[in-house]
Amino acid sequence: QVQLVESGGGLVQAGGSLRLSCIASGRRFTRNVMGWFRQAPGKQRELVATITSGGSTNYADSVKGRFTISRVYAKNTVYLEMNSLKPEDTAVYYCVAGDTGSYDYWGQGTQVTVSS
Repeated sequence: QVQLVESGGGLVQAGGSLRLSCIASGRRFTRNVMGWFRQAPGKQRELVATITSGGSTNYADSVKGRFTISRVYAKNTVYLEMNSLKPEDTAVYYCVAGDTGSYDYWGQGTQVTVSS
């Protein structure tokens, strides 16, 4: 059984930074892609960033230049460094794992709140 556990969310002022972490547990965890989605109240879930086992990254236009995704493959861990945060980044952030376009593992979510 694979579980994704996120940490690092919280409350921060606009312009501040947060770092989210996600650890995948399970002896047979072998997913090519890990990443982050987010969902704000009343809005659709949005893909924020992904990273492959080879290190290729992809970002939503709204976070390019501000967020950085990284991965320690041997530790089944993925990070999301978020800088220059804006109130519109406020959302529940979910860690995901799977293959491109198909994510079969989801974390429980961590709240990020950016105050203006």
